[in-house]
Amino acid sequence: MYNQKIMETFSDVISADRLVLVDFFATWCGPCKAMHPVLEQLKQQLGDRLRIIKIDVDKNQAVAAQYQVQAVPTLMLFRGGRQLWRQSGAVPLQQLMGIVESYV
Repeated sequence: MYNQKIMETFSDVISADRLVLVDFFATWCGPCKAMHPVLEQLKQQLGDRLRIIKIDVDKNQAVAAQYQVQAVPTLMLFRGGRQLWRQSGAVPLQQLMGIVESYV
């Protein structure tokens, strides 16, 4: 049987009841690269309580403009379509964990 994968839109993802951390990044950005292992550790520790998505600002300029992303990395937390938190710049794991856990 043929399975067709339906691609979720950005608005579908952030509108879910689940907490979503969005990482707006660029491939050429050093601090963005430094955030990658931090986000992986965060996901390991929180599992299904948090969904993490990465948005390449160079490939998704319309979404980046819609959310007025002017620096990378910019991290945002969403639930139910509402932006709960936002910060630009690299964030250490323990600080990010504390912020996310306050919304879980």
